[in-house]
Amino acid sequence: MTPEAAPDAAAKTAVVTGAGSGIGRSVALELLRAGWSVALAGRREDPLRETVALAAADLGDAVRERALCVRADVSAPDDVTALFAAVRERFGRLGLLFNNAGTFGPGGVPVEELAYDDWRRVVDTNLNGAFLCAQAAFRQLKEQEPRGGRIINNGSVSAHAPRPHSVAYTATKHALTGLTKSLSLDGRPYRIAVGQIDIGNAATDMTARMRAGIPQANGDVAVEPVMDVADVARTVRHMAELPLEANVQFATVLATTMPYVGRG
Repeated sequence: MTPEAAPDAAAKTAVVTGAGSGIGRSVALELLRAGWSVALAGRREDPLRETVALAAADLGDAVRERALCVRADVSAPDDVTALFAAVRERFGRLGLLFNNAGTFGPGGVPVEELAYDDWRRVVDTNLNGAFLCAQAAFRQLKEQEPRGGRIINNGSVSAHAPRPHSVAYTATKHALTGLTKSLSLDGRPYRIAVGQIDIGNAATDMTARMRAGIPQANGDVAVEPVMDVADVARTVRHMAELPLEANVQFATVLATTMPYVGRG
């Protein structure tokens, strides 16, 4: 990337939802290492502070000046409004939203036994939460001068192919793809670039069961390979640091030999 194409320092402010663990934590750390200011959002503040402590241990205490921890439930409109107000007050400008917060919901539950409350909880977090954060980001990105910025939605390979007994998660990830496409179109007049990263088997707490054995489409239970979550974070950073004239619309990053392509 040429110096004139690189994002300027004022634009390198990011909101990362679900930043207290897993992919969100890894992306927040990668962005902080790259010099970004990062607002870390999550339902519990302690894990967010742990993420910042990890960054400080790696980069020194000065990094804390570029980190803002905000307790926020992305499915609660008032929390989302307060999150983006805090970012505006602390950093002024917004460059990136990494729309990452999500939940798988109860695993291994057949569709006919899935409780409505469990279905609703997944939809509220994965889809409604992503919409609310994107809406708040859109408003700020349109209003700021100069206009523009980027949104990256965290999809999943489940946006393309489901796992057994994953109806709520899979439905929301398919819906997220529609959200990404619509936001990308609506963002064009305002220099708002919107893309999606679909991730398969990154090594996090959420995927720990894959290393113990997970049901396959044919009914077998099999151990699945995983990849380093840091590889996901580097991909998100690459997408984030492109000039706004370029956009990765969809990226798929997965463990090379996971049973996804073809018949596994």
